[in-house]
Amino acid sequence: MKRLSVHDLKPEDCLRLTFDGAFDQKAALERQMAPFLQALEEHSDGWMPDVVNGKRQRKYSRPSFWKSLEERRDENSTGLGLYRTQWPALDMSLGLWFPPLPPKLDITVNVQPLSFFAEVERCHHFVEMVRAWASRFPVTHAKAHSADDTELAGSPGFGRDNKTRRRDGFDRIYEVFWLNVFGPKLVETVGRERMLSTPAHRVEELPNGSVLLVTWPTVAEFASEEARLAQARAHVHLRPELDFDTVLRNLLERSALLTPVEPRFHPDLAPLLSRVVDRAASHERQRRIAELNAWQPPEPEEWRPAGSALPSDVEDEGRALQQYSLHAEHLVALLHAEVPSVSAATPGSLTDADFYFWREEFPKSRPREVIDEQAVPAIGAYLGEVLVRHLGGRWIARQKLEEAQVLVGKRVWFPFARARHYMRSRQALLDYSLTQLYRVAEHYRG
Repeated sequence: MKRLSVHDLKPEDCLRLTFDGAFDQKAALERQMAPFLQALEEHSDGWMPDVVNGKRQRKYSRPSFWKSLEERRDENSTGLGLYRTQWPALDMSLGLWFPPLPPKLDITVNVQPLSFFAEVERCHHFVEMVRAWASRFPVTHAKAHSADDTELAGSPGFGRDNKTRRRDGFDRIYEVFWLNVFGPKLVETVGRERMLSTPAHRVEELPNGSVLLVTWPTVAEFASEEARLAQARAHVHLRPELDFDTVLRNLLERSALLTPVEPRFHPDLAPLLSRVVDRAASHERQRRIAELNAWQPPEPEEWRPAGSALPSDVEDEGRALQQYSLHAEHLVALLHAEVPSVSAATPGSLTDADFYFWREEFPKSRPREVIDEQAVPAIGAYLGEVLVRHLGGRWIARQKLEEAQVLVGKRVWFPFARARHYMRSRQALLDYSLTQLYRVAEHYRG
């Protein structure tokens, strides 16, 4: 039973709910949590969990839920995860704290993709589920919104240091999200009458004194101009000292940062840059695409015209070539587990190696002496071997590795010099990629 985790999928916006509340520590746990499950089962329209994970993974059922909570319980807490095996992906967690700790109930829900919540009826069901939870459990604050926009809003810190954030929590209206539940303390801080008169899609006072506020019918449309207007009106109503135009401008700027950008990468590096973008956090993805669209790698400088090639200055060229081969095999030994394609020594394996070194931040994460003495010779030799095998190149051996060349057509290339430039920094892995040198050599082969 393989669960579908949002962390295993391509970065994409999701609906994120955080619910900070409490529960009656003296009451029987099953009686306390039965309404939680009832609301989940009734209103999780199309995204109901089918996996419950305690100390081990089980198919979801009420008995397996209770079993998982029990087996994870320690002296003062328990918790579990809820997931799905099919699209849409779900990553949901529940945490409970017992005496001597204060009674705390934490619920987090992530459903990917956010576009799953484009229908009014599905969003209505989600709101009803949160309403049921907030009516049953004393709530400090709850919110549901685009995860990407939540990150751009600076939640949950909102510019505060971690110590202050943990101490104060959501102690004032820092932001108004798509769905909000304000606990009694927050309501009184704002003023109950003012909060209940907020211009919004739905405003409802709950039996325990909390207030449920929904700004727009569907969360998937949160970034539209109309939804942003509604969000700004609600925020400024609750925080009248704020300037409406400033609040709206900030919201629209966040929408612009999340607007899809069409990738137009340098054609030689598109396969590599697409993978770099996929590593970006979802809320940073469009900005990263725009940056890489505008970025152009510098033209390779590690070459000379064939007529200016340095002549071989080694006594035994066969032995020198054997040493280059051993260096290249060292790279295969280093990377074969993480980059299986490296064994084939193809142009595609150069891109795989580029991405591996970039992902691992290799120039910063390894000692400099290891890079200079081991990685650079291995990388340079490997690049040279690929030039020889796939572009009909020929090694011109030199006593100094950085002077060793590979003749391809009317140019000679310096793969060891390229490797040294490449290993300067993480950015250098893109500026001096192995992939680009190979592609440029391919262009000039004729």
